[in-house]
Amino acid sequence: MPIEEFGRAMLRGMGWEEGMGVGRNRRQVEAIEYVRRPERLGLGAQPVKLAEDTSKTVRPIAEDEMFKVLKSGKRKHKSWKRMITKVTFVGHGFTRKPPKYERFIRPTGLRMTKAHVTHPELKATFCLEIIGVKKNPNGQMYSQLGVVTKGTILEVNVSELGLVTPGGKVVWGKYAQVTNNPENDGCVNAVLLV
Repeated sequence: MPIEEFGRAMLRGMGWEEGMGVGRNRRQVEAIEYVRRPERLGLGAQPVKLAEDTSKTVRPIAEDEMFKVLKSGKRKHKSWKRMITKVTFVGHGFTRKPPKYERFIRPTGLRMTKAHVTHPELKATFCLEIIGVKKNPNGQMYSQLGVVTKGTILEVNVSELGLVTPGGKVVWGKYAQVTNNPENDGCVNAVLLV
């Protein structure tokens, strides 16, 4: 028996006939289509629609303005360390590297964990926990470092708002865009992207 006929022969041995369905009650079975989700998106999540005008309204920040060079070593000749001068977000379980190996220093006074998020339809502002920095308009490196500047897209925890998907599941996180300069105001103000 040729190898390509093996499956058909096995089914025939179990009572299957040509043209007969293989599902329950001998009905035809529809194949389930696999829908690949974008990276790190949960079930029922829609990809974020970034505000188109971000690049026009937000002025690019120079590296000299974002970082302060720290000199180290006995004679202060090593200058590879940088201190971030803007507001940053670090995760809940964040621990610093040993100072000897830390290239980017995020001062604790400039770390923020909550944002004042305005819901555009409800016209109400909520103090919500920040989950992460999705995209900083100044570049990928600033997004990875968790730098929060005007125009940055944040992921915020909206579970306490009670938002529900059409399927009946509670929405855990949504995206919000920062509308102020947090380093000047001392707080993060954002608008929920609906």
